[in-house]
Amino acid sequence: MDYVKLGKTGLDVSRICLGCMSYGEPGRGMHPWTLDEAASKPFIKRAVEQGINFFDTSNSYSDGSSEEILGRALRECARRDEVVIATKVYFAESTKPNVRGLSRKAIFTNIDASLRRLGTDHVDLYQIHRWDYKTPIEETLEALHDVVKAGKARYLGASSMFAWQFSKALYVAREHGWTHFVSMQNHYNLLNREEEREMLPLCAAEGIGVLPWSPLARGRLARAWGGEHTNRMDRDEVSRKLYEGTNEQDKKVVESVGEVAAKRGIPRAQVALAWLLAKPGVTAPIVGATKAHHLEEAMGALNVKLTAEEVAALEERYVPHAVAGFS
Repeated sequence: MDYVKLGKTGLDVSRICLGCMSYGEPGRGMHPWTLDEAASKPFIKRAVEQGINFFDTSNSYSDGSSEEILGRALRECARRDEVVIATKVYFAESTKPNVRGLSRKAIFTNIDASLRRLGTDHVDLYQIHRWDYKTPIEETLEALHDVVKAGKARYLGASSMFAWQFSKALYVAREHGWTHFVSMQNHYNLLNREEEREMLPLCAAEGIGVLPWSPLARGRLARAWGGEHTNRMDRDEVSRKLYEGTNEQDKKVVESVGEVAAKRGIPRAQVALAWLLAKPGVTAPIVGATKAHHLEEAMGALNVKLTAEEVAALEERYVPHAVAGFS
């Protein structure tokens, strides 16, 4: 396993981050396609065995049961000081006031709830899941700063938003001497490269670590166009919103991935991940795993070095897309 610093911090993280959205009790929350605890734990254990030390979850995944499963699994197979646990705040299953969002009250309530579910006294990376249009960014940033000063989080991160919003958050935190964001978890893959316009250059200029989510476009880059559907692909409402506008040009990108993979004799997923891993500023793609070969393919991607000609072939058929994943 390769390890790199997260942005400009001293924190060492594996170049593959295991995303834990797929792990959670199916009857809880809005993800009916998740694996239950018995089916989830082997993937977390295998990740640790392979040297992955970076795990990403959220307070909202399967109504918090993802955090519960991850916490119990890591206590069984890893030392707490050797793993990096990242979770998020903003979304909540409850529709009651003051539970969802990034108000001071919501942040304080949710960090404590996440710590209880994870069974730890701190998280290593606490991320805002989205931008809260109803709460002043000053209130959010001061509350997050207080969470860090209370020892409940080591570092702060953000997720999908406009570059101007992230820039404002970085500026306001710096202006007040508050803890600043060290990472950006954003929607970035061969089928959606819009982050290359403003967000990635901003992160490069500020030394922010980039953690792409959906690096395989919800599996679309890992199989032939129109190929075998999975339980998640058929039942994931977010996936449909992200890629409902796919067209013939997207099909050509997927075909390019297949062509490069065929010539090298490797899985398509390794090609798509290798492309991401080679991008400047990308720290660790967040990879989901629900089948044994998913983790093996992700690990194998670390050894794939694409040529300039292969990169050009993968990128030349891309066309601009509408912004997706900011809400």
